[in-house]
Amino acid sequence: MQKELVLITDTAHPLLAEGLRDLGFEVVVRPDILLEEVRRMAGSFRGLVINSKIVVDASMLASAPQLAFVARLGSGLEIIDLEEARRRGVRVFSAPEGNCNAVAEHALGMLLCLANHLTASDREVRNFQWHREKNRGWELAGRTVGIVGVGHTGSALARKLQGMSVRVLGHDKYKPDWKGSLPWVERVEAADIAREADIISLHLPLTPETRQYVDRHYIASCRDGFVLINTARGNQVDTPALVEALESGKAGGACLDVFENEKPETMTSEEKEWYRRLYHLPNVVLSPHVAGWTRESLERIAAVLLEKIRMWRLGNPA
Repeated sequence: MQKELVLITDTAHPLLAEGLRDLGFEVVVRPDILLEEVRRMAGSFRGLVINSKIVVDASMLASAPQLAFVARLGSGLEIIDLEEARRRGVRVFSAPEGNCNAVAEHALGMLLCLANHLTASDREVRNFQWHREKNRGWELAGRTVGIVGVGHTGSALARKLQGMSVRVLGHDKYKPDWKGSLPWVERVEAADIAREADIISLHLPLTPETRQYVDRHYIASCRDGFVLINTARGNQVDTPALVEALESGKAGGACLDVFENEKPETMTSEEKEWYRRLYHLPNVVLSPHVAGWTRESLERIAAVLLEKIRMWRLGNPA
């Protein structure tokens, strides 16, 4: 009987490999493997477990006739050619349930950090500087928060905001049934969020429609001094447009965990200049795409994927 091999291409909690072996798969764990090597080896595998560095495009799918499933360690499916996978009968699994709480906590933490000048005041105190008035913050209570995309993560953030005395607006073009589980969130149009929200948090998948979602036109439609939170995908925000808005005061602040270019070694001179300007702004809080990167989410993502693969294996796909 031919072995059914599964390749795990990135760091995953051990329970995933253990569970896959219990399901009868032979598991190869190569967290440091490069994309080029996966392309060469893809034809040997029944399943691929991937993260953002591995792009499963049409050519890779064509080279892997035995491939039955691709499992994404997280939520973003833009790295998989979904149409080609469907055409070839390759199941695609993702685990947005696994890290949505981590992302929501991170987004709220960044916002509180921005509002209370925590990064600046921390640096100052470490340098024996004591500037109280300069670091006077502002409170969330009484403000309006707009959530664009009320899926797993947007819903998790809405729940965390429930007791914080804020007005919460929600918009999701493709999920019409979220209101029942979040009765305190006002269901509005996208334009209402831009016009009314003091704080706008993006929780969207990256698609042709959502690419450059926050551009100059969108920013112009926002209220003066709005704060942008992006823990979704960097390509949903036009970096030069946001930098200009932050410099001019049109945007009052930004909390960014994701960026259009997350590989400094590949940046053009023009990109480096825009990021240099962004990094020097005092009204931003930045992190290196780690919003869903917790010890708990590492295990939860593995558990979610394992259960989905198990159900598929048993003929009861979720």
